Amino acid sequence: MRKGDSTLVRSALAPGAVLHTIANRNGTPQLQVESPNEFLKAVDTPHPDVWDERISFDKVLIDANLASVWAPYEFYLGNKFSHCGYDSFQLVKLAGGWKIAYIIDTRRKETCK
Repeated sequence: MRKGDSTLVRSALAPGAVLHTIANRNGTPQLQVESPNEFLKAVDTPHPDVWDERISFDKVLIDANLASVWAPYEFYLGNKFSHCGYDSFQLVKLAGGWKIAYIIDTRRKETCK
């Protein structure tokens, strides 16, 4: 995302990848589906500020061709803090290497590191 390169982001996704986010609307948690194509379009669209998701890899579990990654992050627009949360990635090892099959994340502005 930092480079605004949707081709690079697409190369990390498995065919049929699924993206979800857990949003909080009026105090109620809601599961929202995010279209991979819309996400890639957003990454590729020029922005006045760089999208900078600073990820730490907290836990990585692997069994054969399946991996689960738990990753806290902080998201910045340029140098300005936007939000934080956790990414949970499910990866599969395909002929072309490890690819993201599923992402779900939380987003909040409070109780960040």
